[in-house]
Amino acid sequence: MNSYLKDNLYSLRKEIQDIAAKCGRDYENIQIIAVSKNFPSEHIRTMYECGQKNFGENRAQEMIDKFKELEDLDIDWHFIGRIQTNKIKYIVQIADYIHSVWRLKEIDEIQKRAELINKVQKIFLEVNVSGEVTKAGLKPSEIENFIINVMKTNAYPNIEIIGLMTMAPYTDDENIIRKTFHDLRQIRDKLQLKYKTIKELSMGMSNDYKIAIEEGATYLRIGTRIFGERPYK
Repeated sequence: MNSYLKDNLYSLRKEIQDIAAKCGRDYENIQIIAVSKNFPSEHIRTMYECGQKNFGENRAQEMIDKFKELEDLDIDWHFIGRIQTNKIKYIVQIADYIHSVWRLKEIDEIQKRAELINKVQKIFLEVNVSGEVTKAGLKPSEIENFIINVMKTNAYPNIEIIGLMTMAPYTDDENIIRKTFHDLRQIRDKLQLKYKTIKELSMGMSNDYKIAIEEGATYLRIGTRIFGERPYK
């Protein structure tokens, strides 16, 4: 299993380097988040030994358990799942980045918990670019007012919005996927003129990361491409 994981990671890195070179991007500006949900801590340790530092989890309890098992490693933890407000107190204690913020009640609770431990919590705002009713996230038209509420007051000094996150529709139509990522990048570019910290784009997963790179992704959330098919519990 160790050699399987290492081979997957190394081939993915090479693939990303090649794609970045073809579209004139710096490979160093593209971070891989290894989405390790449902996989054991031993797999994370193997990846870490290969230089992989960013790991993503979508359930608070699983992230807590793995954090305890891997406390000796200097991991950057990314919480990428739906946020339950009552779990934020645990998420903030561990996660270096939270990717799925889109409600002010989440902002309020993150601020409260981050302030208690004297932490500035880095977050991405989740944007429902495609307008799918089954997906969470801010509508593109709602983003700037949301940011104004957070950044134009002194109420949230322990929160730093560093970028935007989205998921493309699950489809074989690459034009639809590309439009989703392209639109998010345009939103980011416009916001960055006013808000300098909003520079990152968390977009692209195992099925569409190539397009995401071409459209400017800076964080890729990749699980299956590295770990294989996920063993659902």
